[in-house]
Amino acid sequence: MSEIVVVRYETRADAAGENQRLVERVFRELNETAPEGLRYGAFRLADGVGFVHVALIEGDDNPLRRSATFAEFQHGAAGRMAVPPVSAGATLVGSYRLFRS
Repeated sequence: MSEIVVVRYETRADAAGENQRLVERVFRELNETAPEGLRYGAFRLADGVGFVHVALIEGDDNPLRRSATFAEFQHGAAGRMAVPPVSAGATLVGSYRLFRS
């Protein structure tokens, strides 16, 4: 069974760059370890402070729970946020190459 999670949040303007650096570290780790069962993308919005993360988790085991850099990203997240993040499950309606390798 697959689960799709979409998270949207806004950082403080002075924390947006640090947030992006932490997100990039997560993706470096994921690219090095290549965990199975995860398709994941993060986007910085044009306003410079908004971020959207989309994760497709295949199966019951979420590989992000084992990621040291993701834990580090989450640890200081509240201090970088302008408003609390909004997380929601989602259903894929259509995709063109978004979730293919």
